[in-house]
Amino acid sequence: MMMLMYWAAMIFMFVCGMWVFCSKRKHLLATLLSLEFLVLIIFLMLFNYLNMFNYEFFFSMVFLTFSVCEGALGLSILVSMIRTHGNDFFQSFMVLQC
Repeated sequence: MMMLMYWAAMIFMFVCGMWVFCSKRKHLLATLLSLEFLVLIIFLMLFNYLNMFNYEFFFSMVFLTFSVCEGALGLSILVSMIRTHGNDFFQSFMVLQC
């Protein structure tokens, strides 16, 4: 029963993260934070799943490494966008402009 409540709480947190990701489309920083929250929830779900069947946690470390690289890439895009355009609004620059 407790494991079912744990999975339900993680699925609820994942749905909340998806809602924030879909609703906050104007700012890049809010989008990146919601993506990092989703990656953290997926990591917890993966860790719980591997722990439930007594598997090794090597895949979770690979997943965590890729998620850190994704976060660093998103942060570098945010910094370069703020340096060139002055803010993180998506409406303040043209997407087709290189």
